[in-house]
Amino acid sequence: MSRSPGRKQENHKISRELFVLTYGALVAQLCKDYEKDEDVNACLDRMGYSIGIRLIDDFLARSAVRKCRSYSETADMIAQVAFKMYLGVTPSVSCSSATGNEFSLILDKNPLVDFVEELPAERASLCYCNLLCGVIRGALEMVHLAAEVTFLQDRLKGDAVTEIGITFLRKPEDRKHRRN
Repeated sequence: MSRSPGRKQENHKISRELFVLTYGALVAQLCKDYEKDEDVNACLDRMGYSIGIRLIDDFLARSAVRKCRSYSETADMIAQVAFKMYLGVTPSVSCSSATGNEFSLILDKNPLVDFVEELPAERASLCYCNLLCGVIRGALEMVHLAAEVTFLQDRLKGDAVTEIGITFLRKPEDRKHRRN
């Protein structure tokens, strides 16, 4: 089929509500498929990682960001640009180590849990939004930044906020490449 000349190609976006409901159905199905919460958490992390390694290309192309010179710039970029671009929220960033390689992203509102009130008692160790940790870890790895990403606090578990911890695993000077 050909397009009419002069007709713009439409940029299709999925509605946020549909995405959140679909994500909830995915987590519910994983809970049926796996007995242990740890297995569900690992599966969500793996799925997120796969998304992250592909999403970074889209992020770099659409955001036109410059190269980050420090871990704090990278954490700010994740919060202020990536979260805003893909989830419509801007978490606050706090550095939680003297060495400058540990950061927390604090979400006052987590859009992935819009339709979730609380986790069932039998799923107390489920990390419902663990997909986000995998996405961040996968995207960072594709720009050669190894990181450990975990949930530190979760509103679904009764905490006041949702907090994602990012620990960069190498010192900044380790990132430099040497030629022989």
